[in-house]
Formats: sequence, structure tokens, C-alpha cells
Amino acid sequence: MISAPLFAGIGGHQTPRRGRTDVWLTPPWLLELLGGWQSFDLDPCASIDQPWPTARQHYTVRENGLLLPWFGNVWCNAPYSRALLKQFMARMAEHDHGIALIFARTETTTFFRHVWDHASAVLFWRGRLDFLKPDGTPVQRDDGKPANSGAPSVLCAYGDRAAEILAGIGPERGQFVPLRLPRSVVALALTPTWREAIAAWLRRQRGPVALADIYRAFAGHPKTAGNPNYQAKIRQVLQEGAGVRVSRGQWSAA
Repeated sequence: MISAPLFAGIGGHQTPRRGRTDVWLTPPWLLELLGGWQSFDLDPCASIDQPWPTARQHYTVRENGLLLPWFGNVWCNAPYSRALLKQFMARMAEHDHGIALIFARTETTTFFRHVWDHASAVLFWRGRLDFLKPDGTPVQRDDGKPANSGAPSVLCAYGDRAAEILAGIGPERGQFVPLRLPRSVVALALTPTWREAIAAWLRRQRGPVALADIYRAFAGHPKTAGNPNYQAKIRQVLQEGAGVRVSRGQWSAA
């Protein structure tokens, strides 16, 4: 059995320091951005102290996800021990169905063998991810300031559907890079960002419009395909400046 301090990634990021182990968890909003934890069938390297689900089924260090079968759409927040990272990313490339989150160390042998040579697409995250403790509170450094991952991160898509999900994330979050994609995914990546699309639609309206009307207008948008949380995405983009709230439930062009 692999020891717990080694068997941990951002999903259960454990860093031994002065005799103690800190567990840093991926914030739930990141999974929501990818379609929600319900859209993932398996997390093969979840934290034992996992206060919120990351997939429909979890493997922790107690089960050892390297020894068990992988199935369905996988969320792989791989451990950062070099040996374990290599093994989990090799399994991810072989399974070829899901999304992995790792550090963006693009020059390494592991990245070349299991990402550049096998992934469908990658999304390099803008800035650095912040973590949460098992109780849901932000991780802090010794000086009391918020802690982040300490290095840039990248989301790696395996399979066409995973690539479509990353292609639908706007450039305000990160840089999407297609590697091996069908035409439909390339077209999706070239469509306007959520902010551009919503802002342009609002400019074409005559005066304020109800939020429900915006939902209906974008129900058939390419970016909403297969995303049951698209209404939350619309609200987020509006609040980030795509529109101006003029009254309760009413929005107009910025």
C-alpha cells in the first residue's frame, strides 16, 4: 500500500512539513466549471478526508486506484510524486476518457509521453489555483496570506467529449490548446466566448431583458451542449461584466 503523504495530488494535496501533513483540496467550483462532479464516474485518487464528492465513485489511498479498474468518465487529480504521477498519467492516457489536473511541467518525460502524445486537448490555467482545507476553508501560508498551488496548472482532456468541455471554457480562465480534435470541437473553440456572446446578444435587444429570456436565448447555444449548469454560467458571466443589472432579474447591455 502506498503511504498517504505520497498518494496525494491537488484532489488530496498532502505536503509533509515539519512533521505534519496538510491536505489541500480542489475547490468545488472547478468541478462545476467542468460540468459538475456528477458528470464524472470515477476519481481514482481522491482524498480520504473528502468533504464533497468529486465523482460518483472514489478510490482513495486505502483502495489504491492504480490496482483497481478504471471506468467511465474519469476525474484524475494526480499525485505529484514523480513516480506516482507517471503511473497515474499512464493509466489516464490508456483509459483515454476524462480530464486530468496536473502541474504544467511541459518539458518533462511524463508530460511528453502521456499528455502531448495522447491527450486530445489541454487548457493552461490562468494564474494559480487556490486550495481548500478538508473543512472547506482556504489554505493559508505561515504568514496568514492565502496559499496557492505554488506552480501553474493545466487541465488535460482525453477523448472528444472532454476536449469539448475544455473548449467551452472562456479565455478569461485559461488558454485552450487543441491537440487531436474532431471538426466539431475545433468549431466550438472558435466560437465567441461566453462573455462576447452574451454581451453581443444584449446589445441587440431593445432595453432591459429578463434573465429567463437570456436563458431561453442561449438554450441552444453550442457552449450549452451537454452542460446542465449553463444557467449558472450565464449568471456568472453577467456578474463578471457581460451585462448591467438594472433591477431584480433584469439585465441590459454594459
